[in-house]
Amino acid sequence: MLVFIILSVVRWDEDPTFHIIAGSGCALVFVIHFLVNIKPFATMTKKCRKLNAKIKQQYIVDLLLIIVWCVAIITGFIAIPFYLDDETIYRIGRVHGIFARVGCGLVVIHIFQHLKQIRS
Repeated sequence: MLVFIILSVVRWDEDPTFHIIAGSGCALVFVIHFLVNIKPFATMTKKCRKLNAKIKQQYIVDLLLIIVWCVAIITGFIAIPFYLDDETIYRIGRVHGIFARVGCGLVVIHIFQHLKQIRS
């Protein structure tokens, strides 16, 4: 997923085809990652009040990741058919860009939270 995120932030000038392919790949891997980890997330949601501070912080970051990337993905897919109409792209593209950048920041935090799991 990280590779797709890095590929999708590469600047494209006039033809957004590469960005569309990389972003669609990122969306697909995001959905797969979420579906694989839905049980632990559901468990944390049920036991949210009983979680210690570190796990609660991870849960909040995960929740924000889901919300932010869902908005970024939805606005990205809305923009695909209209990428020839500059005005529509500008409006939707701005929202998509803002949420994607915030999502990238949250991904960095998420990676640092799970660094021990990634190393093992």
